[in-house]
Amino acid sequence: MGVNPLQNNGTPSTATGISGNATSCRDLPQRRPATTQEIETEKQTLSILRLKLPVLFDPVIPVVTVGETKELRGLNLIAAHSHIRGLGVDADSLEPRAASQGLVGQEKARKAAAVILEMIKVGKIAGRAVLIAGPPSTGKTAIAMGMSQSLGPDVPFTSLASSEIFSLEMSKTEALTQAFRKSIGVRIKEESEMMEGEVVEIQIDRSVTGGAKQGKLTIKTTDMEAVYDMGSKMIDAMTKERVMAGDIISIDKSSGKITKLGRSYARSRDYDAMGVDTKFLQCPDGELQKRKEVIHTVTLHEIDVINSRTQGFLALFSGDTGEIRSEIRDQINTKVAEWKEEGKAEIVPGVLFIDEVHMLDIECFSYINRALEDDLAPIVIMASNRGNSKIRGTDYRSPHGLPLDFLDRVVIIQTKPYSPEEIQQILGIRAQEEEVDISADALALLTKIGQEAGLRYASNLITTSQLISVKRKARQVTVDDVQRSFKLFYDPTRSVGFVTQSEKRLIGNDGVVDFSVTNGQGGGDAMEIS
Repeated sequence: MGVNPLQNNGTPSTATGISGNATSCRDLPQRRPATTQEIETEKQTLSILRLKLPVLFDPVIPVVTVGETKELRGLNLIAAHSHIRGLGVDADSLEPRAASQGLVGQEKARKAAAVILEMIKVGKIAGRAVLIAGPPSTGKTAIAMGMSQSLGPDVPFTSLASSEIFSLEMSKTEALTQAFRKSIGVRIKEESEMMEGEVVEIQIDRSVTGGAKQGKLTIKTTDMEAVYDMGSKMIDAMTKERVMAGDIISIDKSSGKITKLGRSYARSRDYDAMGVDTKFLQCPDGELQKRKEVIHTVTLHEIDVINSRTQGFLALFSGDTGEIRSEIRDQINTKVAEWKEEGKAEIVPGVLFIDEVHMLDIECFSYINRALEDDLAPIVIMASNRGNSKIRGTDYRSPHGLPLDFLDRVVIIQTKPYSPEEIQQILGIRAQEEEVDISADALALLTKIGQEAGLRYASNLITTSQLISVKRKARQVTVDDVQRSFKLFYDPTRSVGFVTQSEKRLIGNDGVVDFSVTNGQGGGDAMEIS
């Protein structure tokens, strides 16, 4: 657990009116303010290293703190499925609501997905495959995104497109193996010694000659109170966290990290106004020093990378993971199994979502078929919009482009085309997500366009219509804006018609183009050059 920076000197306290032991506080290690991602990564790495994971290279990886990592703030991009908040089902009965959490319609498909989701949460399902099949623009990816939102942050969810498997940097089986292991979580349990209490007083003595700063920290619970001597590093850490009297703080004795948990209810009236994010807590009870169980959730792939690269967990940030030897994975699997037997860790089967699964070839399907039978296998959810199509790499045709022996082990969820009312609701949700004020007539026109030209095309017209309305300094999108946007941007049907009419003017497969054709028709007058 490391050297304890807080040691009891065994002398009675004289700074307080109660008897007890005063504890001398050594200088805690000075730490700069860290980003959220950096803190979580460091916790995971330290947890893994403390449990003595077998390091399979020489020299041993040093524990390094990530430096100069900048957290992106204010990045609020609107994506195709950014409005999805969950599956929109009742928590008890799993009955889908008509429109909830960004999803509209597809009641049967959403209920089936909710049943699968419930089995994942209770850990009753692993190594299974689910196929979401249906025509384009029927919400297949949206249902998968809703499942990922409902799982929470502790259950791994990995999403990839089939085209990502075909890469020159690593083999197809290695890419699939990494995707599988990214979808399997390991909850590592660890006990750490903490000090938690309410700050009564902070005294800092600053030297006039510029010497080392010294101070005293008085901290209490409902049952006891103690005074600790502070060195310059601990004073700096307190200053960075802006700790003051009345704050409830916790100090990790193994790392020296100071965390401000909130303000005490007893000090709630010290100021006339408080920030909206101020959190008020009761003063802790019991002893000042406590042992707490901390749970870190990491994936098997992260453990693989940490133990296969000389730079350790920094390889996760650089993305230079490369191929990992099977011997390393076998030893890690053995170690994780030991942790599970000893009660130190728990396996969390996650979800691997493969979009456009029909783009995989026969070798990938063969690998997935075998990988699903492994003890450490996640839930594989796939999406396909194909009917009877050819399996890539063969001359065979099969439903949804999946081999029959693989299709035999798959549970299939079907999606159906949306009704006009559901299309209108979806477009209204998208307009609200993109903060577009659209009139009722314009929304009705977009709904008609969505029925005839496709839901995705109609969704794209929302933003373009808004830009046109802004150009004429209007606050609301009207029918004229939608009509003008419809004329500027072609839908697939009109684009096919244009290609058919101008086929001779376009370069064909043979690389030949006829420049003598005028307006899509031949027989024009020859140009006179004399």
